[in-house]
Amino acid sequence: MTQKLIIDADPGISDALAILAALADPSIDVLGLTAVSGSVSGVQATRNLHYLVGLADPLRHPRVGQSDIAEAAADHIPSGMPLQQSLNGRMGLGDADPLVPDLHNRRESPKLIVDLVREYPQEVRIVTLGPLTNIAMAFDLDPDLPLLLNGIICLGGVMRPQGDVTPVAEFNMWSDPQAARAVMRSPIGKILVPLDVSNEPGLTFEDVDRLSGLIPSTPVGEFVIGLLQFAVRANRQYLPREEVPIPAALALAIAAQATKFVTESVVIDVETSGELTSGMTIVDRRPFGSRQTNAEVVTQFDLSAVLDYFCRSMRRIAVASDGRSWPAE
Repeated sequence: MTQKLIIDADPGISDALAILAALADPSIDVLGLTAVSGSVSGVQATRNLHYLVGLADPLRHPRVGQSDIAEAAADHIPSGMPLQQSLNGRMGLGDADPLVPDLHNRRESPKLIVDLVREYPQEVRIVTLGPLTNIAMAFDLDPDLPLLLNGIICLGGVMRPQGDVTPVAEFNMWSDPQAARAVMRSPIGKILVPLDVSNEPGLTFEDVDRLSGLIPSTPVGEFVIGLLQFAVRANRQYLPREEVPIPAALALAIAAQATKFVTESVVIDVETSGELTSGMTIVDRRPFGSRQTNAEVVTQFDLSAVLDYFCRSMRRIAVASDGRSWPAE
């Protein structure tokens, strides 16, 4: 039985590659792609999602939820951090110019989430790759929604005091801490993929060269290679890391059951105020108190399985988009 997913994203390169992997995976039924403001504006995220679907042209097109937010949360990152635009390109997809026609049958992302979950109660799992704005808004629209979902996998947060935007906060939580707190406090079953582990999956620059040589020169294949090569240049220039990080691929691999992983049951909350601490994920590990755990936090995973899943998916989507048969596993 295929896993029904909604992917909520602010694509960026990592998110875009994970979305293409999901569209290529026969074990996943991507019902919806919902745009959220984060690395790019909500408006640009909507365009990027439509562009990815049109480029991949899967057998079943997911429904796309829009966001009208005209600015990106990344525009407010404290000075001294590498700009998201520098790492992902002016419009989020490297050098690509994601032109799409005027959109019809427009539906706001939170409303689409509600509609899809109501259509398939207890069957849909949400994978969030960006800030949790849409999920919190969907819960406001339909307070029963957390009980109708088959859980949520959330890429975000950090367990040790070492964030990527501030000393203690990870970008997705920092971007909309009020929404993050609302989702963390909701009764939905949730798996949190924090920065501590999501920052581990990465392709060395040599890996990128080898993978680029294995991907067919189809339109999707050329697009994937272009994203990877852009990421190599950007990471070499702006980050002290000789790898292209693919954190979204880890969240997707967990959703697709393509990797073994270990979790810790925790009591977690998100700080919503404080000049230095807004967006900080707080884990209550005190030996006393009666608070019930509210999240599973990923602490370990099979790195080789994630990388293998990602590379196979990139080849698969490049071949399938050209109308050829699936590559042998």
